[in-house]
Amino acid sequence: MKRLSILVLSCFLCSSLSAQIDTLHLWQRDKKFIDRMVSSQAFHMTYIGVPLVVGGLLIKSEDDHFHSLRNDYLPQFNHHADDYLQYFPAAVMLGMKAGGVEGRSSWGRMLASDAFSTLLMGSVVYSLKQVTHVMRPDGSNDHSFPSGHTATAFMTATMLTKEYGHKSPWIGIGAYSVATATGLMRIANDKHWLSDVLTGAGIGILSTEMGYYLADLIFKENGINRFANNEIFGRWDKPSFFSLYIGMNIPLNSYNLDEQHELNTSTGSTAGVEGAWFFNPYVGIGGRFTASNTAVIMHSKKMEGNTFDALSFCAGGYFSYPLSSRFQVGSKLVGGYVHYPDWQLSDTSVRHREGLCIGSGISLTFRATSHYGMKLFLDYNLIPSQSLGCKEWMNTLTAGSAFMVSF
Repeated sequence: MKRLSILVLSCFLCSSLSAQIDTLHLWQRDKKFIDRMVSSQAFHMTYIGVPLVVGGLLIKSEDDHFHSLRNDYLPQFNHHADDYLQYFPAAVMLGMKAGGVEGRSSWGRMLASDAFSTLLMGSVVYSLKQVTHVMRPDGSNDHSFPSGHTATAFMTATMLTKEYGHKSPWIGIGAYSVATATGLMRIANDKHWLSDVLTGAGIGILSTEMGYYLADLIFKENGINRFANNEIFGRWDKPSFFSLYIGMNIPLNSYNLDEQHELNTSTGSTAGVEGAWFFNPYVGIGGRFTASNTAVIMHSKKMEGNTFDALSFCAGGYFSYPLSSRFQVGSKLVGGYVHYPDWQLSDTSVRHREGLCIGSGISLTFRATSHYGMKLFLDYNLIPSQSLGCKEWMNTLTAGSAFMVSF
């Protein structure tokens, strides 16, 4: 019996070890596949542009929520800097080239690449505007989708990054910051929906990538400078980041505003910024600033035009664990301050209020390059009611994505 027990135990240990070896082989095979995929030219041409276009299409049904944020916080915004900002990265690129700064391409190759990019971008944007007939938020015409200004801005930002991004990562960061500001100003000026801007940004980036690809096929090795690849990935790098925060609110409970009003909340939108600085690969400190707008359901009926706003700032601990050099799982525990402006319901007014809030969340981050990445997140927030007379708290989830700069 003892020999039989030893034999069974040995078989079990061998089977367990074999399963672990098979799992390790599968992980190594998958890791090699992922490394091979992210190193391919197709990935580098599409890893930013395609998610932006897909995100723009997916979020289209929620455009009204994000437009409410603009109407609530920037109703009188009317500036035309976006008409010029869209060309700023191209002006910088031409200025550096004229000043003799060595870039990726010769004059002829660069101009050919940029001409292809512009032709592709203009053709796609014009065709979609003529086919979709989406009305602008201000009602001026039905050529809203996609945003041509944003497409141009991200096209020129990608041109500058491709030509001179090897000089410093801050060239690309600066270029895309200007492009992002252009897109946000198009929303603030009431000329575009959020989906127009996201899709336009993706089209601008993809058009430039394709334009440079076509020029590379034609010119081959003529008029090009090859620079060392500075993309260095380490699994244990500090995951410090700064990102744009865009999400959808998912309410979890109802509550009584007062004795006459029992409220539920419908889906809403949240936009803002978030960042954290890490002491090591696991622990850091950071915070987020957000503005949100949420629709109200009263007595089982959605109250059209009745939405409540909230401004919040939270700070606290951020946590991360590197699954690999490119993938990280994260969490956080934050607390802070929330402000509700005056709120007018159909039959009552609610005065502005401030209060304390706490939150947590989980996330999955993908590092596309050493300085750019994408994050999917699900955040939980516990916030007070808008009314001083209500002692109940609201529980909400915010699900969304973030495009981030790593540093």
